[in-house]
Amino acid sequence: MTRQNDLMPGFPVSRLRRGRMHMFSRSILTENSIRCHDLIWPVFVTEGQNIIEPIDGLSGIDRISLDILGQRAKAAHRLGIPAIAIFPRIDPARKDADGTNALANDNLVCRAIAAIKSAEPDMGVIVDIALDPFTTHGHDGLIRDGVVDNDASLDILIKQAINYAQSGADIVAPSDMMDGRVGAIRAGLDEASFSHVMIMSYAAKYASALYAPFRTAVSANTLTDIADKTSYQMNPANSDEAMREIALDIKEGTDFIIIKPGMPYLDIIRQAHDQFNIPIFAYQVSGEYQMIQSLASTLAQDKQKALIMEMLISFKRAGCTGILSYYAYQVAEWLNET
Repeated sequence: MTRQNDLMPGFPVSRLRRGRMHMFSRSILTENSIRCHDLIWPVFVTEGQNIIEPIDGLSGIDRISLDILGQRAKAAHRLGIPAIAIFPRIDPARKDADGTNALANDNLVCRAIAAIKSAEPDMGVIVDIALDPFTTHGHDGLIRDGVVDNDASLDILIKQAINYAQSGADIVAPSDMMDGRVGAIRAGLDEASFSHVMIMSYAAKYASALYAPFRTAVSANTLTDIADKTSYQMNPANSDEAMREIALDIKEGTDFIIIKPGMPYLDIIRQAHDQFNIPIFAYQVSGEYQMIQSLASTLAQDKQKALIMEMLISFKRAGCTGILSYYAYQVAEWLNET
């Protein structure tokens, strides 16, 4: 079999630098790019009015009240960002062991959906399906007999998805990593006449230390009863298992998949791109964001921009359709300047 490199003459006939010598030729030869419609903006919401509350461990990121959310949704839409992903900080008084507030039709997430749709009807709204923001123990499912019970959790996850669909969510994103949840949610949505609501499953969600700032942001870092989430989130040492998880979610009816975290798992993104004909999204998670911020704070402004864009383009190069990033709004502003 003839390999591509066998067809290329060597130096000095081949000089790849020729294509890099001028701005116009570098532009022509660019293989991947970041555009505003590649970006999904994760936003943290909280109760109250006129609240813009800095988050410890996430420099430059705030929790915001729903009136501010509406304003930011309109601004993001003007920049060309197609969707916002909502993450709530639930009042501790509304939490319980079974996360029952997830089913209330007036909970913070449902009101956040309404706030976005009222302010900017064409903005896509993505909502997580998992119980961790709503439970006193901080886990993604129901705890029964000292373990996170997979099958017992499915029923409440279905009801949570239907609740959000009734509130106007466009996409539900199961992040719980329970077995069978995609098929169960798809069947539940279809039965409730929400066949148009899309599923974006966290198909390969790894048990990562990089989630720590996020858990602080949504006040879901207590993890009582069971010390960690390794019984349901994936082992960072495994890649073949990720392909099995993705294949199962596709078979169960997901419309898109998320791989999370992002940059440490570019190999998983590439494998998924090569094996499956489905849109793939990376979540550049809170710990990744904060690591980039730590370096960016030591750089001049133009170098900060170059750093952030370099990190994002790695996802497109690996095969992603789009990216969930806390940098989405800033990057969209930059792209609108050019």
